[in-house]
Amino acid sequence: MARPLYAGDPHYIRPLDSDVEDVFDPTKNPLFKSGECARWIVQDTAFRTVGRIAAFYDKRTSEREKQPTGGCGFFECIDDQNVADLLFDTAKQWLAERGLEAMDGPINFGSRERWWGMLAEGFHEPCYCANYNPPYYRALFENYGFQVYFKQFTYRRVIDEALAESLRKKASSVLADKDYTFGHVVGQDRDKVALDFMKVYNGAWGNHIGVRALTESGAKKLMRGLKPILDERIIWFAYHRGEPVGFFVNIPDVNQLIVKHVNGSLNWWGKLVFVWNKWRGNCKTMFGIVFGIVSAHQRKGVEAALIVESAKYLQYNKRIKYQDLQMNWVGDFNPKMINVVKQLDAEVYKVHHTYRYLFDRNKPFERHPEI
Repeated sequence: MARPLYAGDPHYIRPLDSDVEDVFDPTKNPLFKSGECARWIVQDTAFRTVGRIAAFYDKRTSEREKQPTGGCGFFECIDDQNVADLLFDTAKQWLAERGLEAMDGPINFGSRERWWGMLAEGFHEPCYCANYNPPYYRALFENYGFQVYFKQFTYRRVIDEALAESLRKKASSVLADKDYTFGHVVGQDRDKVALDFMKVYNGAWGNHIGVRALTESGAKKLMRGLKPILDERIIWFAYHRGEPVGFFVNIPDVNQLIVKHVNGSLNWWGKLVFVWNKWRGNCKTMFGIVFGIVSAHQRKGVEAALIVESAKYLQYNKRIKYQDLQMNWVGDFNPKMINVVKQLDAEVYKVHHTYRYLFDRNKPFERHPEI
């Protein structure tokens, strides 16, 4: 039903059908082992679909909340509050019957880097697996009673713009320390890259609410899944005495490489387009999927040094065709990461809202705790 909603919208890019359907396939989504999911549509009197929604919960995540919290997502709806309310009521009732006391939305039945949050500001072309929606969705959610639990910022900077001198000064002591080294992963063994990624990810993000620790098999599976699109030149690690302590992981924006050209179906023509665009360097956007420093090496300037060293390679390099960097998923509850991004002289380009709705409206609402 989504296509009619976006007719005439030059910025809309239809997601790959397989990327969406894989979320709801128990053989491909491991969250079905600890959770449950359901989907509904609403049709008008002419049997035209005018709305859809999914509801889901993961016991491992919901039990870590003050009140057990499920989620709703993959929401699409005409500009009609009554239809939206019916969808939200249905999701709420289904979750409440299973012991949940709140729902977040629109979110993913899966990891946070995909399909998370409602676009509220900056209606530019979405990056790969990022939510895009009409502006009126904000009113549909807020009129129902959803409140902003946190905001997610997407920052953007032009790659060839010079780095701030303050960032270089912050990096100087770390760059002068021979115990620290930095580099991309070109030519490295993929299994080693996966293990290094796991160590940094768990050391930097593993203990945060809503983030599950990454296993060795999970890290290897992630790398295998990214293999067709990886550009090893834009994946950078920081090491301390040979041990990985930080990463700056980027991928080409797959929406530019392929998704916007194939109308939802990755058939033989789409694969040919992908190969052509990748070979020609037709993707102009690097998409920052994760940046992190393990806790023991934070507040030392390692993040600044990682940026400076990667910039030496990426800026003004004629072999590098990327023109801009979009850094996705910087939560407003993470001032340390916001500070890092600001040092890049990056600007907020898009803002997504993750909402929370409390089933008991008498309970006090609390925003996501700062980290």
